[in-house]
Amino acid sequence: MNDRPFLLRPFPASAALPDLTISTNITRRFNTLSVRYHLTGPLDELVIPGLSDRPARRNNLWEETCLELFLGPDNADHYWEFNLSPAGHWNIYHFRSYRKGMREEPAFTSLPFIVRRQQDMFRLSLEVGLDKIIPADQTVDIGVSALIRSIEGELTCWALVHTGTEADFHRRDSFIIKV
Repeated sequence: MNDRPFLLRPFPASAALPDLTISTNITRRFNTLSVRYHLTGPLDELVIPGLSDRPARRNNLWEETCLELFLGPDNADHYWEFNLSPAGHWNIYHFRSYRKGMREEPAFTSLPFIVRRQQDMFRLSLEVGLDKIIPADQTVDIGVSALIRSIEGELTCWALVHTGTEADFHRRDSFIIKV
């Protein structure tokens, strides 16, 4: 599959951060998924933690600035949530259906990704083999999202689409990318 760019949009009810743009690129080659997040704009107005010397699996990353990826096999109820902190911390959760049966995914013991930051640009690149959780011939539905905290403390929700009356990245009708 060729590299496909997508633009995330803030949830309409939240105050959007001025001039912030969040774009992503998704590529699946064989059973390796490559995802790149690119934030541009006034990053000094955001809380983006520096890279940790010891990135680790952590819970509740969505309470701060966090980039997220949701994967679900096409025509199945179960799915995975990937949480990626700019500090290098991560977690992957498996759900047996919409917000049910959440548990850490034991198939992954690490999830290295690359973080680059400049004054007005932030990039996070992840390349992950899906063989541990999804067969190579299985079509995957993907949702991409981000939680961005401003220096004033407001947490805004960004996604490819917002299909409900509240920001909810777990809705399968928001997993609009098929690879």
